[in-house]
Amino acid sequence: MLRPATDADKENVRVWRNHPQVRAVSLTQNIITAEEHANYWKSLAGSAIRRVFIFEFADVPAGVVTFFDIDEKQHTAMWGYYLDNDGLQDRGQLLPAWIKIQREAVRLAFGELGLQELYGEVLDANEAVRSMNTRNGFEEIDTQERIVDGKPVTVHTIRRRRQPND
Repeated sequence: MLRPATDADKENVRVWRNHPQVRAVSLTQNIITAEEHANYWKSLAGSAIRRVFIFEFADVPAGVVTFFDIDEKQHTAMWGYYLDNDGLQDRGQLLPAWIKIQREAVRLAFGELGLQELYGEVLDANEAVRSMNTRNGFEEIDTQERIVDGKPVTVHTIRRRRQPND
């Protein structure tokens, strides 16, 4: 289940984002400080271009989905997500949660948010997510070289268009 994030979720979101495995597959790999996160969290209030949702798995907060650069006229947005890797791993739920979060995010994007196209970016080395993206109807539409954490990396832009069964 995805629900809007609340202030009670603020610290979990920062902790999950700072997990080494999450940072390793992110476009920004630095540790997010409490001050940086507080500023980010404040920027969400009333934002028309950014929405944050908490993913609950087995009734436990277990991840975050962010839609950003929302364009209401074009019905498009970028998105990203990450999980509570440690908590899900400890409960033996990491793989099923990982599969479910993407499906629920796509359903929300094309349902409640009314999007027609959903975009994202994924590092070339993140082969597991690239494979899951393909299985869930995303296509890689562009490839760029970028500097991430001081090193050149290949980044793929992905897109999924709303389908009749969405």
